[in-house]
Amino acid sequence: MAQLGSLPPRERHQAAPRREPPGKEQEQDQHPESGLKTAADKTAALQRQIRILDEMLTSVLSLAPLSFEDLMVSPDPPRFDPAPSGLPGPAPAWENYAPVRPGALRRLLGGGARYKAQLAAARARFEAVQSEHRKQESQWRQALTAAKAQHDRRVTEERAKAAEHNAAISARRSSFAAGESEAVEWFVARILDASRYPGVFPREHRATYRPGHREVTVEFEFPPPRIVPTVRAFRYLKTRDVIEPLARPDSEIRQRYQRLISSITLRTLHEVFSATPSGVVETVAFHGRVATVDPATGQPARPHLLSVSADRPAFDALVLSAVDPTTCLSHLGARMSANPFDLEPVSPLPAFEAPS
Repeated sequence: MAQLGSLPPRERHQAAPRREPPGKEQEQDQHPESGLKTAADKTAALQRQIRILDEMLTSVLSLAPLSFEDLMVSPDPPRFDPAPSGLPGPAPAWENYAPVRPGALRRLLGGGARYKAQLAAARARFEAVQSEHRKQESQWRQALTAAKAQHDRRVTEERAKAAEHNAAISARRSSFAAGESEAVEWFVARILDASRYPGVFPREHRATYRPGHREVTVEFEFPPPRIVPTVRAFRYLKTRDVIEPLARPDSEIRQRYQRLISSITLRTLHEVFSATPSGVVETVAFHGRVATVDPATGQPARPHLLSVSADRPAFDALVLSAVDPTTCLSHLGARMSANPFDLEPVSPLPAFEAPS
């Protein structure tokens, strides 16, 4: 077999090992690490989403309940700027305009007359600049006075607005304590509004109150089943240089959606009970539904997936940090969809009916 050095130039060129351009080998070595990191980052983002869903109930248990005091406001007047635009500079100084006084020799040679003329011209310029400065200063003081007056008006308006708002809240608090339906429904709506959910969650809800039963009924919209990620992780395939999603098992998706709507239900009951006194609210009924499209008609539909009614003593006996949400609702006598992921509806409990 011929040695590489004995081959003709053309064959030597063909037989020589191919060299990559400088930096190419390093780029190829680093690419798998980049792919692995991207896959790990995408997987971590998925895990954060799942953790948020898993902690939908427990994340609020340590939070202070909403109170009427929380709805009060303090006036927040704008800060006054004591130096509006157009502030004039320092007053003109005569020494910056006065001509240089000639010496004795220059005065003998006629410089005295020229100095008098220069002095007169300089005084005229100085007085004109002084006058303009006084005019600018006067305009600035007028602007300052007007700005201060406007600021004072805004402060007065902010304080009046805050006082009016707080008076309305105080009036609602008195009506709430008296068990007036409108005030109770209004405050429960504020409780639900204040509850922080991920931005992609729907925020539709409605509260009604029956004073004779001391019962609040909440109609609540659940997020759709697609809220549960269908991918459980990402992996990087070096041989194909692609990042591949790994599917989450269908059984896990269904179980997680059931747990999520159960957690939202218990969370809402907890928030309402903890923010209201027993003298006003003794029972909370919850009806959870989801917005979808009826596949048979193509029309919008809102099937109920879960319905429960709980009285305060039974709910207060629960250790919510340790319960399984779905099992807990079954214990409370809830009606739950047999297949919530497929939006199989359930008939809500009749109004103000306690569980048997």
